[in-house]
Amino acid sequence: MTPILALDFETANERRDSACAVGLAWIADGAVVRRESRLIRPPDLRFSPGNIRVHGIVPADVRTQPTFPEVMAEFLPDLASGLVLAHNAGFDMGVLRASLVAYGLRPPAFSYLCTVQIARRVFPAEEGCGLGKVAARLGIRFEHHDAGEDAYACAEIALAAMRRTGAPDIFGLSRAIRLPITTMPEGPDRVLPPRAGPGPSSDCARSGPRLPPPLSFTVKGSRGDRYAITLEDRATGLRLRCTCMAGRYGTACRHVAALLVGDITDLLSGNHDDVERLRLRMEAAAEP
Repeated sequence: MTPILALDFETANERRDSACAVGLAWIADGAVVRRESRLIRPPDLRFSPGNIRVHGIVPADVRTQPTFPEVMAEFLPDLASGLVLAHNAGFDMGVLRASLVAYGLRPPAFSYLCTVQIARRVFPAEEGCGLGKVAARLGIRFEHHDAGEDAYACAEIALAAMRRTGAPDIFGLSRAIRLPITTMPEGPDRVLPPRAGPGPSSDCARSGPRLPPPLSFTVKGSRGDRYAITLEDRATGLRLRCTCMAGRYGTACRHVAALLVGDITDLLSGNHDDVERLRLRMEAAAEP
């Protein structure tokens, strides 16, 4: 039987490879049958104040805890052979792969469904489909931003969607709501620098270096307005420009901030993979 489990990570800072806690919840026979939660010592004990405000974990809590590979060794077989559920899956799956790569481990292929997307199809609401909001609408009681509790809530949202649609299992739910299961291919997951060649051809010299494709996103504002976010390559460096009022005045807005940490809750354009590409582009640009 294919393992089906919900996954949630908390991170120490803005980096995807800074996991400081993981929670998991297994589903079988229409119910949550197992729950696990672990603290993780990230490679760098640099905790951002904003992250601490969210999850309450501080460096002293994890200083003596096992590292990511040590914690995840118990769970990776189920994650690699099963179907993973995550709320805002682009973030959690990105943390999983980036953390494996950070320790020199080759990420296996993972198959997953995002419960944000499930909720948008089965439990839509103007207030949005963040984990806490969906759980409140469904009467799911949990402690938000505790990794184990969040994984449990994620699993319960998927189970509630099964009941609402009459699907016999999670795979049936995927078919019923026409939400394909996403497969992340096996690693490595590194961005390699371009190979040095013998020199530019005359065509390249005329047209200039090949630029990476532009990245753009459509997001939903707090009042339901649609805004466009575009990555611009300026003389001063890469900049994300949003068409919301704050963005028009050159002020950093919450929509940009959300994308930079992998939060796809309000992403309307559906290009979830581009959120990870955006992170890699921004990290590469920040390197000295």
